[in-house]
Formats: sequence, C-alpha cells, structure tokens
Amino acid sequence: MSEQPSANRKIIHVDMDAFYASVEQRDDPSLRGRPVAVGGSRGRGVVAAASYEARAFGVRSAMPSVTAKRRCPDLVFVRPRFEVYHQVSQQIRAVFLDYTDLVEPLSLDEAYLDVSEDRHGLGSARAIAVAIRARIAEATGLTASAGVSYNKFIAKLASDHNKPDGLCVIPPAHGPAFVAALPVSRFHGVGPVTARRMAALGIATGADLRAWSLADLQRHFGSFAAYLHGAARGEDHRPVRAHRTPKSIGAERTFEVNIAEPAELDAALARVADAAWERVGRKGVCGRTVTLKLRHPDFRTVTRARSGEPVRDRDTFLDVGRALLAAELPVPNGVRLLGLTLSALGEGETEPQPRLL
Repeated sequence: MSEQPSANRKIIHVDMDAFYASVEQRDDPSLRGRPVAVGGSRGRGVVAAASYEARAFGVRSAMPSVTAKRRCPDLVFVRPRFEVYHQVSQQIRAVFLDYTDLVEPLSLDEAYLDVSEDRHGLGSARAIAVAIRARIAEATGLTASAGVSYNKFIAKLASDHNKPDGLCVIPPAHGPAFVAALPVSRFHGVGPVTARRMAALGIATGADLRAWSLADLQRHFGSFAAYLHGAARGEDHRPVRAHRTPKSIGAERTFEVNIAEPAELDAALARVADAAWERVGRKGVCGRTVTLKLRHPDFRTVTRARSGEPVRDRDTFLDVGRALLAAELPVPNGVRLLGLTLSALGEGETEPQPRLL
C-alpha cells in the first residue's frame, strides 16, 4: 500500500484511558469508583498506573508508592497482571487492523493509525474514530480517547484534549491555531528539563515558540530544533510506520528492601534478565548493547553499558549484565532498583527460550 502525501494524510491517535487501572476496575467490581494504583506497594514500589479517581489526588505513574499513599490515604494498590494487559492489547490491535494495515503501536495502550484509505467507506476520519472507539468498548468493556488530524504530532495532542472517553478532531485549517494555544510542556518530546530551558528563554506556548527562527532554536536546542520549528507551525511529516522497531527492550525491578550481597544481586539480575529476554524473544530481534541500571538508596541512578557482537541468547545477555554489575561492586548501602536493557536493536533470530511461569 502506498503512503499518502503528508498534506493528505488522515491520522488517528488512540489512547486507552488509564489502561492498566481500568482493566483492574473492569475485572474487580469492588475497585470501581475507587482510587486505584497498579504496581507499587505500601513499601518501596513505584506506581505503574493510576485510575482517574487516584489522579484527582495527584497520584501519577512513576511516583514512589509512599508518596502516592501520602497524597491519597484511601489508595488501593493492585499487583500488575501484564499477561492480561497484553491479551487486552491484542484485542484492541485486532480492531485497529480491521480499519487499516498502517498501525504504529507506541505501547500496549496507544497507537497511531493512518486511515487515509477509508476501507469501510465511513466517509471521514472522524467517523472511523467513532467506530473504532465503539468497537473497543464492545470488545473489551474499556474506553478509549482519540485524536484525529492530518499528522501524528497534532493527533497525539488531540487525543489528550478531551480525556477520558473523548474525541477531538483538528482539521488542517485549525492546526496552527490549536498548537499556538497550547503550553509547550504538552508537546510530545518536550520533557521537564527542556520545558524549563524554554521557560528561561520566555517560551511558554506554541505561539511563543513559533516566533523563534530555526537558526535561533538550533543555537539552543541543536538537532531538536527542526522538530520544534515544524511543530510550532502544526507541521509533522513523519509517516505512520506499521513495523516500527523499538529502540530498546528491557526490564527492571524495585526492591522492598535494599539489597547489597553479591549473591542476592546476582539472583535478582537473573530474574530481571529472564523478564527482559522474554520480551526480546517476542519481538524476534537481537541487539548489540547491554545496559545495566542501578538505583541507590539516595535515588542516585547509575547506568553502565557494553556494546559488541549481536546478543542472540539469554545466557549471553545475562553474562554481559553480570560483568557490568561486577564492576560496580561492592555497594555497601545496597541498591533499591536493578534493570537490564538490550538496545542497538536489529531484526535477527534469537534462540528460543522456555516461556516463564
């Protein structure tokens, strides 16, 4: 299928509403209407996802569970069930593929769709988005929000505009004005550090950003400037890529109690490697770079990486991780988090691994 010219594209960004937490509330009626945090614990964990009831108290993903509990004393912690989330994600993906083959997943709960070709003759991208959201609700019992526009950048912004269970359509004529009114912190790719740099330069909104020339932006933001310059004008020429290879695949674990003994660290690293390699195997890729992540009790985070020949099996992956860990020992105060990631990915056969129980 040939891709549409960027000016003629019709893009939908679909984003499930509080996905993990909504699945838990769907499957356990006692959780409905209550503030729920998936992941974390009453100890040392981190919130993986929060229901909208919890978000009303300021609970957010990646927040330490102790902070979340302090903000919301009635918060209910639920252990994640990733196998269930993956199954539901596959149901959602099947709905997408009934409308277009051009589906670019970003995670289990969101994706871009290029619906420039109206496969079912529904008449508009808006009508397609309405149909997709209805089909998702019927198949899963969950709600999704969608943004519809002429490029990926604005479609993603639009999907967040009327959450939850919302639909927002931004036609080409309205794109630049929509972007101009938004704070730059809402722009995809602009994290807290970049947003603070922009604030120091007097850039608070899309309109502020648009007033800057490309050359001036390049002096402050380097290669990121071209993206910012186009985004401020509602421009984004990136196509929806149906077979997007992830940049990295990994896993990490936060411990209830800091661990310092080499034997305990080695056992924990092996479990993290197993979890990461199962994900690598599902993607059918190999990679050249292994990265170890350690977080100390004071939240200081250290990463160490090694690159070389393609890593094609779990044992090699773990061996490189062990070598990286050995170089960091001893850790007298222990570590609170351990992670292992494979990157510099490319297509390639990985040795089959037994499915983890």
